[in-house]
Amino acid sequence: MNMKFRITENVSEQDVAEIYQELKKFNMAKREPSENVPIGIFVEDESGNKLAGLTGEIFGNWLCIEYLWVSEDMRGCGTGSKLLQEMEQEALKRGCKYVFVDTFSFQAPGFYLKHGYKEVFALKEYPYTGSRYYYTKELV
Repeated sequence: MNMKFRITENVSEQDVAEIYQELKKFNMAKREPSENVPIGIFVEDESGNKLAGLTGEIFGNWLCIEYLWVSEDMRGCGTGSKLLQEMEQEALKRGCKYVFVDTFSFQAPGFYLKHGYKEVFALKEYPYTGSRYYYTKELV
């Protein structure tokens, strides 16, 4: 077989889609059946403007947190904690046993530790001088 390697900084959407489709086809043939169910909880003002929110997905036994954001003027008032607690309770109702989240050193590692999350992995010097932490929590 004649092959050539193409290294580029101009990765097209088609390049990504082709690799994604092939990987998805392989993964779906090998893994146990499960759905990815998006889930979100939001705090909005009377006009529908987002003041805070938490998004993620339920994947089998796991709630995977994608984003947690609280507007500047609402920080320090317990809004993030309330969002996290509400989402964990909803995940339990939906059959989740665990939660996964990652966060950067400048974001919220102390917040997640305070809420019972355990570090399972950390990337140091990421991307150069920071750190990225990966946490899990068992829901009870």
